[in-house]
Amino acid sequence: MAEGARPRPDAPVFAPGPDGLAHLELILNGTYPLTGFMTRDEAASVRREGRLPDGRAWPVPVTLDVPPGLADAERVVLTDPEGAPLAELAVSERWSEEGEEPGEAPRHHLAGVVTLLRPPTYGVLRKLRPSPAEVRGQRELDPFTDRPLLAVVTDRPLHHRALHQIRAEADALGRAELLILVDAGLEDEGLATAVLAAEPLLPARTRFLVCTLPRAAARTHGAVGGRWSPSDVALAAHVAAAYGASHLMVEAGPAGAPAAETGEGLSPLPVVDPKPWAFDTEEGLWRPAAEVAEDLRRGEPTDAELAAELAHGRELPAWFTPARVGAELARLRPARTRRGLTLLFTGLSGSGKSTIARGVCDGVRRAGRTVTLLDGDVVRRMLSSGLTFSRADRELNIRRIGYVASEITRHGGVAVCAPIAPYAVGRAEVRAMVEEFGDFFLVHVATPLEVCEARDRKGLYAKARAGQIPEFTGISDPYEEPVDADLVVDTVGSDPADSVAQVLAALREGGWLPDQDH
Repeated sequence: MAEGARPRPDAPVFAPGPDGLAHLELILNGTYPLTGFMTRDEAASVRREGRLPDGRAWPVPVTLDVPPGLADAERVVLTDPEGAPLAELAVSERWSEEGEEPGEAPRHHLAGVVTLLRPPTYGVLRKLRPSPAEVRGQRELDPFTDRPLLAVVTDRPLHHRALHQIRAEADALGRAELLILVDAGLEDEGLATAVLAAEPLLPARTRFLVCTLPRAAARTHGAVGGRWSPSDVALAAHVAAAYGASHLMVEAGPAGAPAAETGEGLSPLPVVDPKPWAFDTEEGLWRPAAEVAEDLRRGEPTDAELAAELAHGRELPAWFTPARVGAELARLRPARTRRGLTLLFTGLSGSGKSTIARGVCDGVRRAGRTVTLLDGDVVRRMLSSGLTFSRADRELNIRRIGYVASEITRHGGVAVCAPIAPYAVGRAEVRAMVEEFGDFFLVHVATPLEVCEARDRKGLYAKARAGQIPEFTGISDPYEEPVDADLVVDTVGSDPADSVAQVLAALREGGWLPDQDH
């Protein structure tokens, strides 16, 4: 990686996506033994053989996706999401590949050397992100540098089982020092602080660092039930080796990580496969599973069971997790009555979405929660004025609603949205935006087209039938019925108050509203 040059003033500016930004940081701070983003041949060689064309083992393609407008650029200034310049890319190759899904547009890539412009300041927990050179330099001054260094990579909290396994593996390696690499996103710390809460519970010579690992598998940082692919594990080993580790352990939950499947030669470090531990219900303590009779073993709660306990505000059991870890999890994942929520009503025009949404807002407010109504028609006037009813503009309208709703959710409020939201992809985008910060609940107001058209309070269906409104949902444009609705409401022959009561009952049952008798 070159450094020190100034960017050309006419170079286009581009903020990479999450994986591109994570790759860039690992290139710039010296974690990767690479000078920049890969060419087509390099990426193909890594995918095919797990090696670069020069024979070096490397587990994942390090590529930069760019929009079509940058496909012919010669130099590009790469910035963080806030627009601060990080590096300049001198383009050595432009290449494309087919999309992963049928009908998906080709993906454009730029390859070349990156030149550091300024050290990054963006990203959560920045003070815990030293470069590998800094960490190795500090360790060289340490009188205990002859000891092995076991790196534990995790994006999950360290409960009693994991803590016992880590201590046992460190002892088995000859009182190895410990380096806990907390895998956290750049924009959202996920469960990182819950991992950090375990620091006093490990040996004194344990250091906690934060990094962001790009993912080959479909995982999100801090997500419950996330999985590690073999290439994820191999990449973690390369990152740990850059920090000076001699061994790697991946904490991926009770099921573990596919350490034995990383592939011969792909990992630069021995990958520790810890022995299983179990809670001995007779002795009331954690022990190696082989020393506990099967009928006395108590396994950890599943991720789903843990999420349910937190959602209902229950204290996590002391046998399972240390009190300080449980307290931090409760802070990060508060009870649903204190958690941000977006309630999205979707249905045809005239289905009754707005009426039900207003009634639900009143009920949520009476339950003591802060609520904001983002009604489709009001949003059109205030947030999306000027947009047409083309598919592209309607999708943009839904994204804008989703962004506002996600911000309300981030700050612990309840956002009630009542657009038509006719397309599955738009609803999925809103769900993804919201679930970064809180909960999402989809209500399908499943009023049939003929009933909606018979109501036609605004005269819109008549205009659409007359051709005066192009691309009208249900007439000249499709409505994609949701298959992932949390609740389906049928308004035919029922009073709107009954539909409101049905939604409020579902929110109480799910824990988002307190019980009526509380």
